[in-house]
Amino acid sequence: MTTNLALDGSEATKTLKRVTTRGALVSSGALAISFVLRTLSMLVLARLVAPRDFGLVGMVTAVTGFLSLFRDAGLSLATVQHEQITREHLSTLFWVNCALGCGLALLSAGLAPLLVAFYHEPTLLPITILLGTTFIFFGAAAQHRALLQRRMRFVKIALIDTISLAVSIVAAVIMAKAGYGYWALVTLTVAPAALAMGGTWFTEPWLPGLPGHLSTVRAMLRFGGAVSLNSVLAYLAYNTDKILLGRFWGADVLGIYGRAYQLVNIPTENLNTTLGLVAFPALSRLQNDPSRLRPYFLKGYRLFLILSMPITVVFMMFADDIILVLLGPKWREAAGIFRLLAPTIIVFGLINPLFWLLLATGQVKRSLKMAVVIAPVVMAGCALGLSRGPRGVAAAFSITMLSLTMPFLLWATHGMVINWKDMLSAAIPPLASVMASVLVCTIANGFFAEAANPVLRLLISTTAFLTIYLLVLLFVMKQTTLFQSVLRELGLWPLTPFKRLSGARFM
Repeated sequence: MTTNLALDGSEATKTLKRVTTRGALVSSGALAISFVLRTLSMLVLARLVAPRDFGLVGMVTAVTGFLSLFRDAGLSLATVQHEQITREHLSTLFWVNCALGCGLALLSAGLAPLLVAFYHEPTLLPITILLGTTFIFFGAAAQHRALLQRRMRFVKIALIDTISLAVSIVAAVIMAKAGYGYWALVTLTVAPAALAMGGTWFTEPWLPGLPGHLSTVRAMLRFGGAVSLNSVLAYLAYNTDKILLGRFWGADVLGIYGRAYQLVNIPTENLNTTLGLVAFPALSRLQNDPSRLRPYFLKGYRLFLILSMPITVVFMMFADDIILVLLGPKWREAAGIFRLLAPTIIVFGLINPLFWLLLATGQVKRSLKMAVVIAPVVMAGCALGLSRGPRGVAAAFSITMLSLTMPFLLWATHGMVINWKDMLSAAIPPLASVMASVLVCTIANGFFAEAANPVLRLLISTTAFLTIYLLVLLFVMKQTTLFQSVLRELGLWPLTPFKRLSGARFM
């Protein structure tokens, strides 16, 4: 006899807003901690490990990253999105995930000699084999983690991810200081996967049974297959730049470009991952209730842009000081690349949340069709900029993404309860506030430049930028009600000093 693991509908309706809002708060807190940890690790490792070592690992991760798109075949998302799921379903999917993980680890080992021949780097052989073991860990943890997400156990997920990352960073720094070079970077990739698997199994005590027939999960396999293919196309589109630079410009250039890309993308990527973790199960529950789905998504989308957009623009404006402070003087060349990539990251912020919406509402085929059309355009754009080196690739990447933004929004929202006008309306407040901050800080740039110490100069300039942004957002663009509603859902609004200071009553 199978047991249904779906949550009670009436209970979910009553508590969904509260649970997801608090889940977003917890996940955002974990995101902030993760951002600090990753930034500190980058700051330390950039000073202990040579750019060439970063480039060597980047050559391998360009391939293992592609293979990772198949590590759970989209089946964890299928577990979260499916309205009804049984223990038999979960057991079958668990064993499918384990088989995939082991198969990808073997495939990674088999590809190692080909990578050595392609890049003419013998060192890549052991790096590739060891990085491939992460697939085994991910496969074994996929369904346990999906259960935690489906049940909205966001605190547990946040603790697992944060502790795993922190322990891995400490280990990597110790190894780097001891002179292990690229092995420290390999540890920083493998250790979090292994630790997260152990933490997930410990936290979610569900034990898999014998697998059922694959026909019982055929619909979920189709959903997962479409998600995986979509991810493959997106990966090819967004990593062609690194693959081409590694092949034609070498490890040193790829190391510098890769550091710039990773650093400028950290805020948006982490926010998208973290808020998507919360938003996807909630949107899945609302997929048959468009009257609630529309305001829920737009509110989350606006919050996402409010958080991600100013950080990316700060990175673009103050790239020289950020690179100098966070990575050190030997990475100065990355600043120009860093600045040229910022428009690409802004576009990611505008379009990536639509992936949550399309998958949650079962529009995975539309998402796949969009990827089939868009991926070749992005790849061609990066190839056209290759002759001019890393800056040419970065500029071509940004120009291509900017040109695709409006077609993407039109296609993704066609016939949906949310249209492109809704999306632009949600984007206007943070966009206008960012533009105002850019204008003021550009005019006042001379005052910032007087600070000789780059740390002090960066602190003054970013504080000024974010202060202006927040003031314009709250009082000119009148977004106080948005934050008030979030605080109210958390049960914190009556406790905030802002209400007492303003004396205002908002509806």
